[in-house]
Amino acid sequence: MTPSNEPPTAVPRAERVTAATAATAATTATTATLEERITGALVGAAVGDALGGPVEGYTPEQILERHGGRVHGIVGPWNGDAWRTARPIAPYHKGDGHVTDDTLMTHALVRVYDRVRDHLDAYSVAEHLVPDMMTTPRWIPELEAEALPLQRVFLAEKWLVARIHYGHIDPREAGTGNIVNCGAAMYMAPVGLVNAADPPGAYAEALDIAGAHQSSYGREAAGVFAAAVAAACTPGATAESVIETCLAVAKDGTRAAIESVCEVAGRHTDFESALRPLREAVTPFDTVGPDYRAPSLGARRPSRLHAIEELPIALGMLLVARGDYRHAVLGSVNYGRDCDSIATMSGALAGALGSEIPADWAKTVSEASRLDLHAPATTLTEVTLQIHTRDVERRRAHEAAFTTLARVR
Repeated sequence: MTPSNEPPTAVPRAERVTAATAATAATTATTATLEERITGALVGAAVGDALGGPVEGYTPEQILERHGGRVHGIVGPWNGDAWRTARPIAPYHKGDGHVTDDTLMTHALVRVYDRVRDHLDAYSVAEHLVPDMMTTPRWIPELEAEALPLQRVFLAEKWLVARIHYGHIDPREAGTGNIVNCGAAMYMAPVGLVNAADPPGAYAEALDIAGAHQSSYGREAAGVFAAAVAAACTPGATAESVIETCLAVAKDGTRAAIESVCEVAGRHTDFESALRPLREAVTPFDTVGPDYRAPSLGARRPSRLHAIEELPIALGMLLVARGDYRHAVLGSVNYGRDCDSIATMSGALAGALGSEIPADWAKTVSEASRLDLHAPATTLTEVTLQIHTRDVERRRAHEAAFTTLARVR
């Protein structure tokens, strides 16, 4: 698909999940290999991110008006060639297949796994992720230039550098005081992949890592999203089984929000009919308020009653789509608001389930962003296998030691 600043041709109706599509997805979820799931999750997250970027911050109604119909692929910047100066987006070139900070941070975390070659914790963030953000220039698609990742991320991510590098805060506590949003959750897919088919392990590891970045329901969302990705990697997994796993591990407002949204999502089979009901279902738990660009006074503050909006909606769209990648991501994109992060999450989950990612979308995003979308997946697959081998050795050593202890009288 060639990206363009022109509105795409409107599709007459929202895509529906057919019985054949659902059956194919179920078969794929059983037969997909570890490497295929890791590739699907990471490529799927990046493509979803790029599709959502140009319509982030807008409502479904605004998206419909701007594009003459729903977005059904890669589109150009919201303000066309005026993206360089148009506020509030400038100076970022969102659209035309450019990934955003969601993908930049996800790939950065993969690089940390590549260096450590084992499970990560908050100190891994301090020792490896923060220096990566501060010292190594990389191609930043939205800036169309080489720059430090730190120059692209927003304040909630710059918090990592301010607190850990300059403030010398214990990394395990550095997230305390940051605004509560999806900043940590948006790049936790690699944690779920390293812990493939082990949702409790993914949840615990993500909570530890995210402690350096977030607190409260932002940190909780990071743990639940990682658990969801791990669950999606389980042979035979479905959108429904992923939701069940999330409900089993999630706490407080995050669990309540997922339950509310997914109860509504289960009544829909096309994203168009689900857009308004899903927003209504998550509203009681979302602190941002109706105007995404003008958050309420209580927005993004710690709470046991609230949840970030992005994760429940991503799970809801996954359920509406019955695990189908195209449908889940397009539903996430057309939902608007923080839709690049929503589509990043739903794209990672659908990709981990084994649903096919449109090859033309992936090709355009890779070329436009000047990123090899498959290289991080190759790296993470190798690292995941190595970590699993170590896990087995550690588990057997513990079993042997415990067996010896149990025999002692």
